[in-house]
Amino acid sequence: MRTLIIWLLIAAAAWAGWRHFFAPDPTLTEPLAPIASPTPAANRVLPKPAQSFQCDGRQHCSQMRSCEEATFFIRNCPNTKMDGDHDGVPCESQWCG
Repeated sequence: MRTLIIWLLIAAAAWAGWRHFFAPDPTLTEPLAPIASPTPAANRVLPKPAQSFQCDGRQHCSQMRSCEEATFFIRNCPNTKMDGDHDGVPCESQWCG
């Protein structure tokens, strides 16, 4: 009878050891979070392409083609004459009014 109890204890210890060392890792068996489907291309908002303005000597509103261009010129180019009241808004009567 004593031998049977010893063998049962050895078997229980072996079984517990196996479960501890060889059981599947729960982080590998858990289901992954669902991946959100990508936004369809039709619903994406594309940024407006950057304007490629450059200082080329123009100074007056009559030489500009848009409010964005005039704003670029008064912020980045010297000697512009497009902001008469010096409020930072160029060509108010023509483009940016």
